Amino acid sequence: MRILAVLGYSRRGDEELHAICAARLARAHELSAGVDTVILSGFPEAELMADAWAGPELELIPEAESRSTAENAANVARKARELGASELVVVTSSWHRLRVEALMRAALRGSGIRLHVEGADAPRPLGLLAREAACLALLPFQLPRATR
Repeated sequence: MRILAVLGYSRRGDEELHAICAARLARAHELSAGVDTVILSGFPEAELMADAWAGPELELIPEAESRSTAENAANVARKARELGASELVVVTSSWHRLRVEALMRAALRGSGIRLHVEGADAPRPLGLLAREAACLALLPFQLPRATR
């Protein structure tokens, strides 16, 4: 079973789909051929993404508990295992791929699920890139949260 997961992005108080999240969702639409299920991950983005889904008619699973990338990885991996995935394609922003791949590999360790991380072209504000660089430096502290 091939599963697609889209990691959300929002800022505190967002009531509409952020442009970064919309770009990720658009990339997921492009990759949805041959997919059985789509997991939409993040609070509050999961429901916003479900409402905005314009891809093919597929099973959409909003996962609205995750509030960080490490929690996205843990919750998406858990759901992929429960669904019996053989392949998991995770969509995030291109600038976010490195950290997502490390966290997802840790979360999927021992599952036998093949992982592919795809990057969407999305806005790259300088402050956001600096934050991502700092998060990469703190990756060793995030890994335990991804493997819960």
